[in-house]
Amino acid sequence: MGFDIERFTAMGGFGGHGRHLGMQYRTHGDDWAELALPYGARLIGDPASGVIASGPIVAMMDMATSLSVWLKRGAFEAHVTVDLRVDYLRPAVPERTVIGRGECYRITHSIAFVRGIAHDGDPEDPVAHVAGTFMRLNAGVEA
Repeated sequence: MGFDIERFTAMGGFGGHGRHLGMQYRTHGDDWAELALPYGARLIGDPASGVIASGPIVAMMDMATSLSVWLKRGAFEAHVTVDLRVDYLRPAVPERTVIGRGECYRITHSIAFVRGIAHDGDPEDPVAHVAGTFMRLNAGVEA
């Protein structure tokens, strides 16, 4: 049957911090997922700038890349973020929704390799690039 991302997100799959940040599911493919982080006053890091803090963007990208792993595996399996490198390229423009797209481009027995971008309207002008790895928690455990 595979991993049903629409059902997962509709049933509150983003959990506490994702729900609190206001993450929203947008679309997906076989090995990628796209989320949205709508602009909101509670997400602003520096009130003088009106810019969304980097933390919520990193959290969204961690979730988007996690979703991409589950989509590529075809199942929801417990995993942990081993590494998520974030190249924060520029601040998001105030009052714009930030879009995060995560892709799982390779899976081994226990490690999934991911990459993605966050942008605020133009994918050619990203806010951030990410690259990382996730490890299956049950790797090596036979059912």
